[in-house]
Amino acid sequence: MPLDPALADRLKRSAEGLVPAVVQQHDSGEVLMLGWMDDEALQRTLTTGRATYWSRSRREYWVKGDTSGHVQWVKEVRLDCDGDTLLVKVDQVGAACHTGDRTCFDADLLGPLEGAERG
Repeated sequence: MPLDPALADRLKRSAEGLVPAVVQQHDSGEVLMLGWMDDEALQRTLTTGRATYWSRSRREYWVKGDTSGHVQWVKEVRLDCDGDTLLVKVDQVGAACHTGDRTCFDADLLGPLEGAERG
């Protein structure tokens, strides 16, 4: 089943036909990862309740957790005001990052910012 045409018309895709999907833990707000979706991945996500992404490196669809067991149960999906980014709120089972970390944003803190006001 194709993506609802009204929704498809609102999406602003990259040259590759992709939209970035920011993935967030639904109850804590923790940012877990960034994935990429095309129309098919978004449609699969909306109809199955499992987060499905397009792998830019492998050039194939992947359902989060199918091989690792670290499933993302989708609670809601939102489109930003510009239509060029998705927010996918999930109930994350286990690690979200392929490194085994809970979030892909655990590794490197790039601050403190020089010249920034401290508050």
